[in-house]
Amino acid sequence: MSIPKTVPPSTATVPDMDALWMPFTANRQFKAEPRLLVSAEGMHYTTHDGRRVLDGAAGLWCVNAGHGRRRIVEAVAAQVAELDYAPGFQMGHPKAFELASRLIELTGDRMGQVFYTNSGSESVDTALKIAIAYHRARGEGTRTRLIGRERGYHGVGFGGISVGGIGNNRKFFGPLLNGVDHLPHTHDLAHNAFSRGQPAWGAHLADELERIVALHDASTIAAVIVEPVAGSTGVLLPPQGYLQRLREICDKHGILLIFDEVITGFGRLGTPFACDRFDVTPDLITAAKGLTNGTVPMGAVFTRPGIYEAFMQGPEHVIELFHGYTYSGHPLACAAALATLDIYAEEGLLTRGSELAAYWEEAVHGLAGLPHVIDVRNLGLIGAIELAPLPGQPTVRAYRVFNECYRRGVMVRFTGDTIALSPPLIIEKSHIDELVGTLGEVLRDLA
Repeated sequence: MSIPKTVPPSTATVPDMDALWMPFTANRQFKAEPRLLVSAEGMHYTTHDGRRVLDGAAGLWCVNAGHGRRRIVEAVAAQVAELDYAPGFQMGHPKAFELASRLIELTGDRMGQVFYTNSGSESVDTALKIAIAYHRARGEGTRTRLIGRERGYHGVGFGGISVGGIGNNRKFFGPLLNGVDHLPHTHDLAHNAFSRGQPAWGAHLADELERIVALHDASTIAAVIVEPVAGSTGVLLPPQGYLQRLREICDKHGILLIFDEVITGFGRLGTPFACDRFDVTPDLITAAKGLTNGTVPMGAVFTRPGIYEAFMQGPEHVIELFHGYTYSGHPLACAAALATLDIYAEEGLLTRGSELAAYWEEAVHGLAGLPHVIDVRNLGLIGAIELAPLPGQPTVRAYRVFNECYRRGVMVRFTGDTIALSPPLIIEKSHIDELVGTLGEVLRDLA
């Protein structure tokens, strides 16, 4: 699993930062003390001041095969020299079709077709539109209501923040989509704190969908969308039986079930997709991040057999779905994704998380009992350490931990007052020891 060395950074200067408005960042705080990454190799970043930093977050949940993979670099370089761009409307290129076949094969017989996007946010909005249009194509045009979940994260498009349930992502942007309701979240420290893997309590919360159906009537509901594991809100795990119960209720009422697998797709839980890990087949799957190992922006929506066919009933010359993006199935993205899938297959990365899961679980739960730790959660190669917030200063304690870990050579993520861990799937046990050991030292020192 060796990874070739990248070219070292040619400069350590800090650029002028005034012109860039950074996303999901405290801009003034960052620009006062910047954390600049200038190169990457394997499990490590190199900073602008020459330090190596262990990547405990797979970039942003996306660099599943590690950094600087030569196979992907060469595939993208060859593709841009051969075919830099091809329109996806009324035209195509071979790699888009090859990749779709590879992706469907990866799902076994669960899914039938793939629709390309450029990000997780676009995948979510695409899946929501397909769901509503599917019911209309079948003569059930009254099914337009969408059901999300509290604390859910489904990207930043208006569709995604409407079905999403994180307050700060919603409250600044005025009225959102009409006809949206939300299930309750499943996080309850009184019942589930320090569970190893899926918590035993909480499956009954899926029955809240029955209450929503009774309120609005099933004939008005198009789809339910959930993250199998809610990532960006702090790694919230589904209670045992919860996803199975959602599937049963959706089937009962003819509602489509969408799994947002932008984070859990491509090996994060030790299986190719979360639907494999939980043995629950949704009607649509949204994906992105690990699809190209983070090298070229790309997303996808998988649809179960029968959904595509429902649209293929009219005259053959008429466009069946009036939706798409200029860069849908971009040649460079397809080349990167095909090379990524090759690496996943040859190195067994889509199941490697299951091999390391027990060691990972013991490591992260070893942090229980440290100062201010009020919960530890884990599944596959995901972990979360929830901290008690400083009185009147939410997120400050977690930010201090994140910043100090970076200073000591380890990159973690923080969301709210939770430290989230999601390392590249190439991680070794020695890296786990370093990652969790450094985090533990920081928690003790900042007590």
